[in-house]
Amino acid sequence: MIDTGSAWTAFAIVTIASLVLLVVLQTITLVIGHRIGRYNVVDVTWGLGFVLVAWLALIIGPGDATRRWVLAALVSVWGLRLSWHMFVKSKGKGEDPRYTDLLTRTGGSPLATAARKIFATQAISQWFVSLPIQVSAVVGATQGGWITVFVAGVALWLLGFTFEAVGDAQLRRFKADPSNKGAIMDRGLWSWTRHPNYFGDSSVWWGLWLIAASAWPGVLTVLSPVAMTYFLVYATGARLLEESMSKRPGYADYQARTSYFLPRPPRRAGRTSV
Repeated sequence: MIDTGSAWTAFAIVTIASLVLLVVLQTITLVIGHRIGRYNVVDVTWGLGFVLVAWLALIIGPGDATRRWVLAALVSVWGLRLSWHMFVKSKGKGEDPRYTDLLTRTGGSPLATAARKIFATQAISQWFVSLPIQVSAVVGATQGGWITVFVAGVALWLLGFTFEAVGDAQLRRFKADPSNKGAIMDRGLWSWTRHPNYFGDSSVWWGLWLIAASAWPGVLTVLSPVAMTYFLVYATGARLLEESMSKRPGYADYQARTSYFLPRPPRRAGRTSV
């Protein structure tokens, strides 16, 4: 059992160390991006940053060891897979249009703009979203009926990871087939939701939050998965992709029959999907 004063002190150490670690990571990534001439390398370190925070929390956190190990393992599997996926996806390609547009619209020094609006923003976002991991590092063991919440969190993480990993793999195989050039991916999980990877990512973080919420005061970090879901659905994820894909032939029909975010069986063409 950790007394309240010690827990607050431990949390302060963990959260400050996490923020410093993420700032260092993003600074290194900024230097690499500037040298190679493309800042989309930041996408590779998105998952990696959470892995580093999880292992930092595991090593220096005085809280329940079981929860710290479970979180470190789950975040590592998710984050390392995502970082590798983004590395392979961007390797040998040019700058991401999102970052090109941002740097063009903003004007001024591209390096200063990238540092402020891409890398600093990502470091702060990683720190905020990872608060459930940080808090879990300093609290006691899950007790009684709250174990059900812990197990539900692991199950939701597994569902989300499956959607994200399988969805990415299905899309990669689809794009690798020359006969699919110009076609809309509407098979497998992509027939149930237009964004299985984003839905999966969101579910992963709601699962991690449930694991944190299985011991007080982890439940108070609920704004972290809310923020992650907002990023994925409205800010930088599905919304921007929909804007670019809406110009593709056949995408309107795909939108009409396929759910936007939450998975469900495809509708018949001509019916509205939400």
